[in-house]
Amino acid sequence: MIPPLRGRDARALGVSLLLATWIGLLANGLPSARAGLGLQADVALIVAVDVSQSVDQERYRLQMEGIAQALEDPGVISAILNGANGNILITMIAWADSATPVLDWTRISSKADAYNVAALVRRLPHKGGEFTCMARMLRGVALRVIPDIPVKANRVVLDVSGDGIDNCSDRDALHEERDRVLALSATINGLPIIVPGENETVGSGAYRAPGFGLRELSRQPDKETTTLDQWFTDHVIGGPGAFLMAAQGYADFGRALRQKFVTEISDATCAPAMPRCVMLTKERRVAGGV
Repeated sequence: MIPPLRGRDARALGVSLLLATWIGLLANGLPSARAGLGLQADVALIVAVDVSQSVDQERYRLQMEGIAQALEDPGVISAILNGANGNILITMIAWADSATPVLDWTRISSKADAYNVAALVRRLPHKGGEFTCMARMLRGVALRVIPDIPVKANRVVLDVSGDGIDNCSDRDALHEERDRVLALSATINGLPIIVPGENETVGSGAYRAPGFGLRELSRQPDKETTTLDQWFTDHVIGGPGAFLMAAQGYADFGRALRQKFVTEISDATCAPAMPRCVMLTKERRVAGGV
């Protein structure tokens, strides 16, 4: 029979066991609130939501409910769980005059995770703005959001929804900020919200930069009339596999976003059965391709 350790021997053994435990933890990663983030993600999804002056409380609610329902959709959850790593990262920003993070980077790796994030989205308060400063939003994404992705992701996707064109910057400035995002190996997809009789036809004969009044744009085709979905195609989306899916009004936002999420998460392409889904040609999927 081995006699029990006493006094100095017991303390020495205790210290040895404690050191061995810490060495093991250091070798395998210390437990923390972010321990689950050590896994590689299939996609890092940035959901950028328009909260400019045209988005009233009801339109904001429809957007938040549409995002929440999309996250709870069985098809979206299946796309998440059946990816190579079985998980995604998601963050949300509300943008108008500036871009404001409203949901930190969060991992979704189960149905419960998806429902928990959906519940958080439903509780987000309405923080509106005045202008539609898309170039500023893109700059913020490039400088602060993408660099803050906590783990390696196979793909980075910026999902931009909105009901108007940039009225803070001219075309060249917008393209510069878009290309800054694309240079980080990200893809920008668009979800224009087309409200019949209100914004389906757009133009930018002048833009309004806050604090600078009205300024005429200097070159074509900015002064030409176009449609909102075509404007998104020409000036916003880009990168590998970039596509656009339009919503016909705010009530249609949830439907469009569900289909869009499945495509973005599964790295699929637009299908004939997906209405108002338009992909870029191969030549226009890279920075500077427009």
